[in-house]
Amino acid sequence: MEFSQRSVSMASLALLIIATFIGISEEIAVMSIDLGSEWMKVAIVSPGVPMEIALNKESKRKTPVAIAFRDEERSFGEDAQVVGVRFPQNTFSYILDLLGKPIDNPLVQLYLKRFPYYNIVADDQRKTIAFRLNTNTTYTPEELIAQILHKGKEMAESSAHQKINEAVITVPGFFNQAERRALIQAAELAGLKVLQLINDYTAVALNYGVFGRTEINDSAHYIMFYDMGASSTTATVVSYQNVKTKERGFVETNPHVNVLGVGYDRTLGGLEMQIRLQNYLATEFDALKKTPNSVFTSPRAMAKLFKEAGRVKTVLSANADHFAQIEGLIDDIDFRLQVTREKLEEICADLFERITNPVKIALETSALTMDVISHVVLVGAATRMPKVQETLSQYVMTELSKNVNTDEAAALGAAYKAADLSQGFKVKKFVTRDAILFPIQIIFDRNIDNKVRQVRKMLFGKMNPFPQKKIITFNKHTQDFDFHVNYAELDYLPPTEIMSIGDLNLSTILLSGVSEALEKHAKEGAESKGIKVHFNIDDSGILNLLNVELVSEKSSTVVDEEEGSHEQEPTEKTEEAPKEDIKPVHEEPESSEPSKDTEEKEKKKNETKVDEDKAPNKTEKADKEKKSTIIQIKEPISSNEIKLGSQILSGKKLAESREKIHHLDVHDSEKTRRETALNNLESYVIDAQQKLDSEEYSVAATDKEAEEIREACAEISEWLYEDGFTATAEVYEEKLVKLQKLTSDVYERVSEHRDRPEVLKGMVSLLNGSKTFLENMRNLSSTTEIITQVEVETLEKAINETQDYYKIILKYFAETPLNEPVKYKVRHIVNKMELLDREIKYLLNKVKIWRPKQETAANQTTDSKTEENEESVPETENDKFTEEQTASDNAEEQQEPILKTMDATQDPLVLSESEEPRLSDEQEEIHQEL
Repeated sequence: MEFSQRSVSMASLALLIIATFIGISEEIAVMSIDLGSEWMKVAIVSPGVPMEIALNKESKRKTPVAIAFRDEERSFGEDAQVVGVRFPQNTFSYILDLLGKPIDNPLVQLYLKRFPYYNIVADDQRKTIAFRLNTNTTYTPEELIAQILHKGKEMAESSAHQKINEAVITVPGFFNQAERRALIQAAELAGLKVLQLINDYTAVALNYGVFGRTEINDSAHYIMFYDMGASSTTATVVSYQNVKTKERGFVETNPHVNVLGVGYDRTLGGLEMQIRLQNYLATEFDALKKTPNSVFTSPRAMAKLFKEAGRVKTVLSANADHFAQIEGLIDDIDFRLQVTREKLEEICADLFERITNPVKIALETSALTMDVISHVVLVGAATRMPKVQETLSQYVMTELSKNVNTDEAAALGAAYKAADLSQGFKVKKFVTRDAILFPIQIIFDRNIDNKVRQVRKMLFGKMNPFPQKKIITFNKHTQDFDFHVNYAELDYLPPTEIMSIGDLNLSTILLSGVSEALEKHAKEGAESKGIKVHFNIDDSGILNLLNVELVSEKSSTVVDEEEGSHEQEPTEKTEEAPKEDIKPVHEEPESSEPSKDTEEKEKKKNETKVDEDKAPNKTEKADKEKKSTIIQIKEPISSNEIKLGSQILSGKKLAESREKIHHLDVHDSEKTRRETALNNLESYVIDAQQKLDSEEYSVAATDKEAEEIREACAEISEWLYEDGFTATAEVYEEKLVKLQKLTSDVYERVSEHRDRPEVLKGMVSLLNGSKTFLENMRNLSSTTEIITQVEVETLEKAINETQDYYKIILKYFAETPLNEPVKYKVRHIVNKMELLDREIKYLLNKVKIWRPKQETAANQTTDSKTEENEESVPETENDKFTEEQTASDNAEEQQEPILKTMDATQDPLVLSESEEPRLSDEQEEIHQEL
């Protein structure tokens, strides 16, 4: 598919998103968070703003995923990275890959190898880990992620200028069930309602399709997205196609994007290259033997090298060589070394050999070849490395597309999905169909010839689309039993990857009350059709047990009685969900189930037959006709699902986590308030001192006022630099209010003196214009009846009063010192001008809406005469018009007092009893016809 035009502006996307304001628009905005291992990007959708990236406090579009704790203070992003250079053990980053994993997981062990200065402890009860900050404080990955997400929420709210509670969050497609549940819980701890977890490659594909939807047609086009980020690499094959679907009773054609194949390497990314460059720099420094201490033993020195390695790696993407330099690396010894791009590629040679593996897996999974792939689109910051692009281009044998924003594509795609899922926005429909990477099966025991045999049934196969519902039917069990839900055979994955996925056992489900339900249905004469267990994988890729029920069928006799009689349906009868939404998985084939529509048709047919047999004079009742039908009855079965593997926070631990995060949020809020109050007080003191030194303010203050302000400023300054540095926000705010009271009168005078000349200039202009307008109104009053003499006199009086007021205030300000209280303030002058302006506008409006009365009367009379006599000749009409005009003029002169009191919108034709009867009759006739 040719997506050649990618320069679609964000303004044009406004046509795709329409805010539907229901009631007030508060809290209507939604957000998305592209949470990566190294960076976080936040996008918002709010009324009037289709999609935009929220900026952080440094006005940057992406924020490092880092959090630091130091001296009871918490910092995020770049501030946390600064702390991390000096105190690396107190700064946590790259923590997304630790969600929902036990301490023996290979990824946790790799994390400890990369960052050995962290104290990671095992949580055996939940089968997860925690960072031990000190003796009394630990933080789980969920708690750390929750705090970072909350910071993203604050960024979004700051950009949208309103509260935001709903979000779509991106997640790596290879995240398992435990990892996804942990991320959702982290979002809930952050105060966010997760509308959906969307796989990062699906978000990118959606963003790509939204901007290129005009290129999508009825034929399937295939695109590959190659995403190399900080921690992992993913290749995804998707198809774009317009598909007709019948919804809400009519056919719609909407674009669909389907995920067909995915290949990934969860340890190949920019972080591994940065770690290798860090170790290379450390080895080179130790080789210089400038100190007996090795940098490998110093966490602070290794943190400095890690930061510098990241900077050098980025520069080498655009330059052939660059110098790595660090001041005071260890023992106050500086370090400087030239690093070439060739050297970086040499130490990462084995990594570059793995670049094409995800592409191979994605193509194999999708059963496609590169011949049908239209474009290979690069995503992720690590794809900017020339060696990555060169290796990939040689393998795919096509030019790589760089027409999407590698940093923001996922965030914007997730934002579009958030707008689609929210209640406050309506977007053009774009259907996404994701796919399951790890197949899920159920395992249960079956007794055959007194032998227990284990049975496996596939529930959701590899690359099955989701969201999707499925039913598993057990029709051989008559007693309480249990079964297990596991990941299916993963032999197609490398052994290390299977270990990284973690516990393959997802849950054990215990069913009880089976025999009682079977016995109940047997007494009712029903035949069991098995126990049906309903599962679904929702939009977030999470497996859910919906419900369990026993389904039975029994025969029933339907009797057609006389017209007007009804048969009551059993209360147990329920209707099956549509077959397209639920896919059954059975032990044995399931018998068909009668639909409700069939029964209704039979009933209508029988009633019609009875009506046809009735004769007008017939008194006998129709013979009752008996028909047999099958109805379905259901009985709920109690189920208990036991989650296996890593567990989310619950009970007391969840409450402790909420309290811990709330305490930190309150502390930060108080800290921010105190810093703001201190800054405001210091700024106001300095500003007041500088203003009193200027001539403009010094002449506006009396000696006493100036002395009091200077003394107050000096006192506050001395207090701030001695005892006030540790004061609370309330004390700062109180002192600021007192100082503002001292300066308010002086500042008001300066503001008055500064604004007054412009206002007086406007008054002069108004007076000059109004005098000209007065002369025009006098002339108009003498020639027409539009303006009366009273109105002219009223305008003249207003002009004279304003002129006198202008002279008074000019004399007052000329004689009054600048440091005296202002008697005539700017707002008073403006009010006086408004009185004159109102008189002028009244007369202007009257002239504008006035219509000649004689023309109206003549036209009405002419119309009346035309209706009475269509044969009238033009000469007669003209003569009649002249006579009626004269009569109308006489009527207006007699009714002048009445016209003065009428509203301008009333009918100007007011006739007296002395008018000619014929004219009066004509006016009445016209009124009746109108």
